[in-house]
Amino acid sequence: MNLAAGVAGSSPALNISIFGLFVAVTLVIVLRASRNTKTASDYYAAGRAFTGPQNGIAIAGDYLSAASFLGIAGAIAVYGYDGFLYSIGFLVAWLVALLLVAELLRNTGKFTMGDVLAFRMRQRPVRAAAATSTLAVSFFYLLAQMAGAGVLVSLLLGVSSGIGQSVVIAVVGVVMIIYVLVGGMKGTTWVQIIKAVLLIAGAALMTVWVLGKYGLNLSALLQGAVDRSSEAVLNPGARYGATGTSKIDFLSLGLALVLGTAGLPHVLMRFYTVPTAKEARRSVVWAIALIGLFYLFTLVLGYGANALVGADVIRKAPGSENAAAPLLALELGGPVLLGFIAAVAFATILAVVAGLTITASASFAHDIYANVIKKGKVDDPNGEVRVARITAVVIGAVAIVGGILAKNQNVAFLVALAFAVAASANLPTILYSLFWKRFNTSGALWSIYGGLAITITLIVFSPAVSGTPKSMLPNADFDWFPLQNPGLVSIPASFLLGIVGTLLSKEHDERKHAEMEVRSLTGAGAEKATAH
Repeated sequence: MNLAAGVAGSSPALNISIFGLFVAVTLVIVLRASRNTKTASDYYAAGRAFTGPQNGIAIAGDYLSAASFLGIAGAIAVYGYDGFLYSIGFLVAWLVALLLVAELLRNTGKFTMGDVLAFRMRQRPVRAAAATSTLAVSFFYLLAQMAGAGVLVSLLLGVSSGIGQSVVIAVVGVVMIIYVLVGGMKGTTWVQIIKAVLLIAGAALMTVWVLGKYGLNLSALLQGAVDRSSEAVLNPGARYGATGTSKIDFLSLGLALVLGTAGLPHVLMRFYTVPTAKEARRSVVWAIALIGLFYLFTLVLGYGANALVGADVIRKAPGSENAAAPLLALELGGPVLLGFIAAVAFATILAVVAGLTITASASFAHDIYANVIKKGKVDDPNGEVRVARITAVVIGAVAIVGGILAKNQNVAFLVALAFAVAASANLPTILYSLFWKRFNTSGALWSIYGGLAITITLIVFSPAVSGTPKSMLPNADFDWFPLQNPGLVSIPASFLLGIVGTLLSKEHDERKHAEMEVRSLTGAGAEKATAH
């Protein structure tokens, strides 16, 4: 199959037309939403005007990235049982977010993760550390999405030249910057809601269509996959299990996925767009229901692609595993269904990238500019929002350049890094701040900076970067750390650093901890703090 032709049988003109229609409609909605974006609360938290169900749909739109749609369906199509383990890890992670983080964060903070961490500690150093880890996670997640755009382009539009892919990555980046600049969090939220509805509807349509070919019988579908491939697709161990190291690697990856979600800044920031903690809790319940439903669809889509298209055909297609869902769409409904699925995949990238950009820009403007540089005294009421918008342009430009440089790199490596950093640098500090009375500024700094340094160091010296043909630098060899994902080492190390840093310092504010505990558990005082 010729890469320049994209997916054989697809219509690049149709794919671009459907995508263009989506961009035009969402830009109109963003412009309408932006009319009421005046204050920092409007720009960062959409005026806290969204209901729990609306925010839950938006969270699903933020969380279900192109990796979820294309990557997991492809992993199931090629590896069977082991591919579905990704879905389980991503979904179980939401229970951690619901039970430990969502309501307490909404009660304690204002706009960003730094608000929560700095509540009972020295403001400036903790806010600087929180902003640093937020920018690190957002940057690597952004790189993965932009690089994913490059893969999709070659796959669905038949653009095989490096320059062509770079142009499309730049176009995605520019559209995303417009969403964030014009609409703020309100516009971005509506884009995510529309994208979530389209993505889940498209996946549901394909799921029913696939099951319809097998008499709506899942067992018959699984038998079809076995007949096309072998019984190995139903058994564990096809991807993780060949060696002892690969089993430990899967444990490490699972730990990063399950704990990483509760530390992802762009997910945490969504809890501030609802008016009360009760609505924050409702939004997570809605998100779990929708995300869980979607991952059940990926099970059918993955095995359906295996049965109807074949794992060998998928492996040889442009984009390899990522081609499973588009090839299945082409098999089921021809170029029109493929065009719709292609547009949904692009919309997915746009929505996730917009969410990441507004989170990173809000963290810089609110934590670094307003509270570290200006020491909480911003004279111009619109000054903070103006800095956030300038930051969004800078981050967008950096993401475009990074995406172009990383378009041929290992996308999974970048996503895994984002989750590992979130689980290592952010989650221990959040949990200690909320639940440990003795925790202090020193512990927070040790945990954030230590977790960040350990995670990035271990990934740099792992097989994900060098030492194997599939590494980021296949011709280099400095992989002394054996695991692809560092979570198994970096997450416990970060929790330990938080304890050590805390015990080495005598700082302890009993009164502020008591106030934070009451507020986080009851919501008392939260509305006063967030009224702007």
